[in-house]
Amino acid sequence: MFPQAVTIAGSDSGGGAGIQADIKTFQERRVFGMSAITAITAQNTQAIEAIHPVPIDILAAQLDALNTDFAIKAVKTGMLVDEAHIATVVSKLKYFDWGPLIVDPVMIAKGGAPLVSEGAITTIRQALLPLASIVTPNIPEAEVLAEMPIESATHMEKAAKKIQKLGVKTVIMKGGHSEDKQESRDYVLDGETSFWLTTKRIDTKQTHGTGCTFSACITAELAKGASTEYAIRTAKTFITSAISHPLGIGHGHGPTNHWAHRKEFQQ
Repeated sequence: MFPQAVTIAGSDSGGGAGIQADIKTFQERRVFGMSAITAITAQNTQAIEAIHPVPIDILAAQLDALNTDFAIKAVKTGMLVDEAHIATVVSKLKYFDWGPLIVDPVMIAKGGAPLVSEGAITTIRQALLPLASIVTPNIPEAEVLAEMPIESATHMEKAAKKIQKLGVKTVIMKGGHSEDKQESRDYVLDGETSFWLTTKRIDTKQTHGTGCTFSACITAELAKGASTEYAIRTAKTFITSAISHPLGIGHGHGPTNHWAHRKEFQQ
C-alpha cells in the first residue's frame, strides 16, 4: 500500500511553511500527504498579518474523516493555536492507530511573534508530548519546554534530557538559532543514545518553513517504515539541500526549496 501521512497544522498563505510545506515535503519523499487544518493565517515572507483558528468541531471532523478512510502510518503536528485545539488533537490521537507522532512545537514566528497562547504551552508539555515519538524544538522552543536557558552544547544536552522526561522518546534539538557562525549543530537524544548532526552554516534569509520541512521529512520517512535514525539523517540532508539552493521568493525570509534534494541527488 502506498505510504500515507498526515499533518495537523496551520495553513500558510505564503506557501512556505505550515501544511503547505508539509504536503510539498511528503510529495517529494513519495508519501501521500493529508492535512487537518488548525488555523488559517494571512502571511507572507515578511510577517504574519492575521491568524484565524478553525472551529473546534471542524478540526475534529477533519480528523474523524481521515481516520475512517485512510491507512495512515505517521502523523505530525505543527501550529496548534491554543489549549482547546491541542486537547481535541490529543483526544483523537489517543484512539487513532496512526503510527508514530512527530511534534514540531511551533510556538514562535521568525520575527518573534507568539504562535500559540501561553496556556497552550502547558498543554503541549503535559498532554501532547507524552503521546509523541519525536519532538523537534529549535533552541527558543526548547528553552520554553525545558524551562531553562540554552547557551551552549552542554545546555542543549541538559535541556533534551528534561524534555525527554516529559514522556517523548526522541528529542531533536535544532541548533539553527545558536551563536555559532560556522556550523549548525543539532543534538539528537534517542532513548538512551545520542548523537550530533553537524553541517556548515549557510548565510541566507531563505529559511521560512525550515522546521516544518525538517519534521515533515522525518514523518514521511517513518511512514515508509524507516528507522528513527535513518529518518532523522535523511531529513537533515533534505533540509540542507532545501536551504542551500534558495528560490529567492519574497522580500523577507523566503521559503526553502523543496525540490532541491531531488534535483541534487536525482531521486
